[in-house]
Amino acid sequence: MIQDFKGKTAVLTGAGSGFGLECARIGAKLGMNLVLVDVQQDALDKATAEIEATGVQVLSRKVDVSSQEQMEALAKAVEQRFGAPHFVFNNAGVGSAGLVWENSVRDWEWVLGVNLWGVIHGVRLFTPMMLAAARKDPNWRGHIVNTASMAGLLTPPNMGIYNVSKHAVVSLTETLYQDLKLVSDQLSTSVLCPYFVPTGINQSHRNRPAEMADEKATQSQLIGQAMTDKAVGSGKVSAAEVAQLVFDAISADRFYIFSHPRALGNVRARMEGIVNQTNPADPFLERPEIGAGLRAALRAV
Repeated sequence: MIQDFKGKTAVLTGAGSGFGLECARIGAKLGMNLVLVDVQQDALDKATAEIEATGVQVLSRKVDVSSQEQMEALAKAVEQRFGAPHFVFNNAGVGSAGLVWENSVRDWEWVLGVNLWGVIHGVRLFTPMMLAAARKDPNWRGHIVNTASMAGLLTPPNMGIYNVSKHAVVSLTETLYQDLKLVSDQLSTSVLCPYFVPTGINQSHRNRPAEMADEKATQSQLIGQAMTDKAVGSGKVSAAEVAQLVFDAISADRFYIFSHPRALGNVRARMEGIVNQTNPADPFLERPEIGAGLRAALRAV
């Protein structure tokens, strides 16, 4: 666990907005060196200017986290500038909606590329660097936080690619936790599972690859996008509050980070269904009007 953040280095992907930007703001107040990473240049430039104005050291890089080459170049730049980072926040993510069979191969490649491969690259590149630093200094401490979602613990309908990507991040991070415990007591990890929080992820289509511009959204994707816009827009927990939960978890070496603990009732119901070998429960049991509206909209197509 990291108790003193001053002078430590944090790598934050998706730093141009949402959780990444809010973590950068907290890190700046704590006197950290900050590596800001985003694929959207204008958002990155704005975040960089804000954080640099606080007086902390900043390394800013436009990176597509799904790219092996770009992530390897980032890792090299971080090591050359600051050495091994103490906090890595594999946070960049994109949203997705639609019936599973209606999503194109490019939809799958884009969402899994950012949400899953971005985390994979962050883990495989920075973990060895951090472990090497730990071996050299018994007082060195590091922490990796991977952003998943409550969708990584549930299976809400009409958003299959997103669910798959986030379930994979939960599994990867749980395994990373166990693997790290085998080799070191100086490096740990956490998984962030937010529910609906206003972060801008519902506008992920702004960063869709250019080669996908000719793909027309299906009716189920449009319906899912509208529902997500409404849910995210009405979120009561802010990205800043979630960012503080991230730092609290690092300090306490707490693995699971939840923005909406009350939603864990749905997780419990899902797990009980698995253990009891019952069919998956109705995800709209507590809000039947939402399920009825979604069914009606999709069957009217």
